[in-house]
Amino acid sequence: MRWAWDFGPLLDDVDTSRLLALLAALEVEGALGNAAKQAGMSYRSAWGLLRDCEQALGAALVIMERGRGTRLTEFGEALVQLDAEARPALEAAHIPWQRRLEALLAPVVRTVPERLRLAASHDLALADWVEHGRRIPFELFWRGSEEALAGLGRDECDIAGFHVPEDWTAVQVTTWLGRWLKPAQHACVPVMRRCQGLIVARGNPHRLQTLADASKRGLRMVNRQRGSGTRSLIDQLLAANGLRPESIAGYAHEEFTHEAIAATVAAGQADVGFGIEAAAARYDLGFVPVVWERYGFAMRSAVADSVEGKQFLTRLQGNTFRQRLAAMPGYEPLPVRAPAAWSEFLI
Repeated sequence: MRWAWDFGPLLDDVDTSRLLALLAALEVEGALGNAAKQAGMSYRSAWGLLRDCEQALGAALVIMERGRGTRLTEFGEALVQLDAEARPALEAAHIPWQRRLEALLAPVVRTVPERLRLAASHDLALADWVEHGRRIPFELFWRGSEEALAGLGRDECDIAGFHVPEDWTAVQVTTWLGRWLKPAQHACVPVMRRCQGLIVARGNPHRLQTLADASKRGLRMVNRQRGSGTRSLIDQLLAANGLRPESIAGYAHEEFTHEAIAATVAAGQADVGFGIEAAAARYDLGFVPVVWERYGFAMRSAVADSVEGKQFLTRLQGNTFRQRLAAMPGYEPLPVRAPAAWSEFLI
């Protein structure tokens, strides 16, 4: 049993439980990207939810300030406080009815099948597939590539989604994966190619071509979080150009998804970000291609051979995922094959 606040006809189509969860997370986190992750939604969904509710209510729920993150208005704080005070009493009232419902359902409802745990580096195509297209039971956790692979190595997840530049050698790939995984226990399968580069205002008004250009002109950057594959790529590009992180204004400004990077640039809170082309297109921004990557999954061999693992790979081979992938800017689907040795990931 679940309950939700009724805000009247103005918000008839809104899941008020999601709204309150997002506002409560914002009160703690102070950043929309972090709060969206905490509330279990994408940055774009969170931003859209707040915008739609504010327009319907005619009152601001949050205040977004450059360099100071996002905070609740007095109205937003009052809603969170009301929910926090009412929830314990309402949940206590529900308990006996919930138990009676569970007793009625137990003899007739099938046991929920075991769910694969997927920890993956954030990707718009994968997020779109999860929200609209996939039909297999698994739990998805957005993690940076390195964090996801480390979790797989510790058996904290069953599948890890990661990405590497296509100009890496097989030796580089195997050495990198070997930091967390064991070749005798874990296999990899590439799924798609995607293009990463500079996300800038439409028309690229600063005529940027590299991160070095942003450094020379003192422009503000929005960065990805530590432990993400994109953050590692950014650091590699800076080092290759002889740039120190402190030479980039905004290097310490971190966001957790490609959408959050694009939204920050779209809001005028940064002049440049680094992310995938599809995120730039989603926010009608300019994009300067820098590198093509290969995105895929690592998993234990036992998972690859399981019924659940085979279902997961079969869905990735299906038309739904591949058609969505081909329709997004900066993506190319790859033939999905059986999980294989690490050295074959870039072949």
